[in-house]
Amino acid sequence: MAQNKVDAFMALATETIGRDGVSRSSLDKVLAELLSLAGQRETWSASVYPDPEPDERQARYLVHADDKTGYTLYLNVMRPGKLIPPHNHTTWACIAAVEGSEHNKLYERVDGGTGAGSARLNLIREVDIAPGNGVALMPNDIHSVEIRGASLIRHLHFYGRALESLSERLTFDIEAGTASVMGIGVKTRASKA
Repeated sequence: MAQNKVDAFMALATETIGRDGVSRSSLDKVLAELLSLAGQRETWSASVYPDPEPDERQARYLVHADDKTGYTLYLNVMRPGKLIPPHNHTTWACIAAVEGSEHNKLYERVDGGTGAGSARLNLIREVDIAPGNGVALMPNDIHSVEIRGASLIRHLHFYGRALESLSERLTFDIEAGTASVMGIGVKTRASKA
């Protein structure tokens, strides 16, 4: 049953992007479908996608990877206190909450640069991604993530390419005024399904 829901979502997302291309409008349509999938809370339970170990802040699970398009769906399970500094993805992304709240800050790069080196960011807006809402990001959009409060979160992250293939994404140090190539972060796990 869960795989059928994921397959249906992947088919709709592939059709939407194939027909409309990658734009804020098309990603908003994909995000609406991702929000519907995230609303199927029983699909994303700890029995299939276990919580991180007590000494870990995050567990990332591969839900589905499409070899033809590269589109990849993950479930992130993160503990309070998890911080991910400002970064881009170099591919589009849609994020939707299953449970818990993920505080995002969205930035624009204002130094005119595009790569590593000196970099300045301006904060555009802040958004809490909680059940019923999410965010869609274009390839060069920049965001940071903070898990606040006392509760674990479960969020779906859908990308135009697998995170493991994103070798040119950047992370930004606002205080130092720099950008550098970002590592992959935590290792992706398989679910217990």
